[in-house]
Amino acid sequence: MKWKGSTSRNTVKRATTRPFSSRRLRYAKRLSILITANMEIPMKMQKIEAIVRPSKLDAVKDALLEVGVNGITITEARGHGRQKGHSEQYRGREYKVDLLPKVKLEAVVPEELVDKAVQAIITTARTGEIGDGKIFISDVVEAIRIRNEDRGPNAL
Repeated sequence: MKWKGSTSRNTVKRATTRPFSSRRLRYAKRLSILITANMEIPMKMQKIEAIVRPSKLDAVKDALLEVGVNGITITEARGHGRQKGHSEQYRGREYKVDLLPKVKLEAVVPEELVDKAVQAIITTARTGEIGDGKIFISDVVEAIRIRNEDRGPNAL
């Protein structure tokens, strides 16, 4: 309690609790707006993994660049799906090829680019035959650029 008036201990007045003045309220609101404006709103990112025919790599890569996907990782891969490979003849002998050559493209993109990127991959990689490939989409929790420690979509 706060002592007011006389200095005698017997006379105690109630401590005054003054409500927020309009000036203090305006300051608090302005401060909360500034804090909210400076906070980074996290954007969702997703990883697109596409396994396509090697002959379609250049077309898919160009289509992704055209859509706005800047960073792409490309890996040569071998595998099979439902077709389980095929038989080929070489110098009169028949060989079973069970692992077919494929190319795996990986790209981490902001959520708003996912549909455009997937559509670009589908339209350029499709031949209508078995073995055209697959697309996998997964959530990315965080991305960090090692050079300067940028985080989130800024790191892409």
